[in-house]
Amino acid sequence: MENQELSTEDKILLAASKVFTEKGFSGTRTRDIADEAGINLALLNYYFRSKEKLFNQVMKVKVVLLFGKIIPIISNEKTTLEEKIDLASEKYFEILSKNPNLPLFVISEIQKKNSNIKSIIPVDQVLKNSVIIGQIKEKKPDINPFHFLMSFLGLTVFPFMARPIFENFNIMDDKEFQHFLEERKDYIPKWIKLILNN
Repeated sequence: MENQELSTEDKILLAASKVFTEKGFSGTRTRDIADEAGINLALLNYYFRSKEKLFNQVMKVKVVLLFGKIIPIISNEKTTLEEKIDLASEKYFEILSKNPNLPLFVISEIQKKNSNIKSIIPVDQVLKNSVIIGQIKEKKPDINPFHFLMSFLGLTVFPFMARPIFENFNIMDDKEFQHFLEERKDYIPKWIKLILNN
C-alpha cells in the first residue's frame, strides 16, 4: 500500500517495526518512531500510550512472521520429510529476504529475562511435538533430530545475520550478495537431504 493509504496506527506500527528492528528496544525513543512515521509525538502517544505497548505489538507481528508460516509446514502430516525441507527453505528465504534483520531482532529479544515470546507462539512445545521431528527420528533413529534442525537453521539464517560483515568489509556488494542468496536457496535443501541420506 502507498503510505497515504495507511491509517495512522498502521504508519506508527510500520515505523516502530523499522526502528525497533534497527535499534532494539533500549536504543529506541518514541520520538524516533514518531519521526519515522512522519507524525508528532502527541499523536503517537494517543494511539500507543507507552513504548512497551508499542514494542509488544511489534514483537507479536515479528514472532508470527518468523515462526507462524513455518510451523504449519513442519506440522503437516501429509507431506514427506523431503517436501518439508524444500517448503521450509523456500519460505524462510522468502521471509528473510524481505526482513533481513528479523532473526537478530527476535533472538536478541528471546534472550531477555522478561521476554513474552512463549505467550505469543509456544515454539518449544510445537517444535518438540512436530511431525518433522517424528519423521527425522524415523529416518535417523540414532541421531538427535535437533542436530538436523540446527544445521538447517544455521545454513538458512546465518547468511542474513552475517550480511553486514560482507557489506562492511566489501566482500560482496548488494547485487553479488543477492545472487549468493539465490544460489544458496537452491543448495540448502540439497545439502540437508544429503546429510539425512548418509
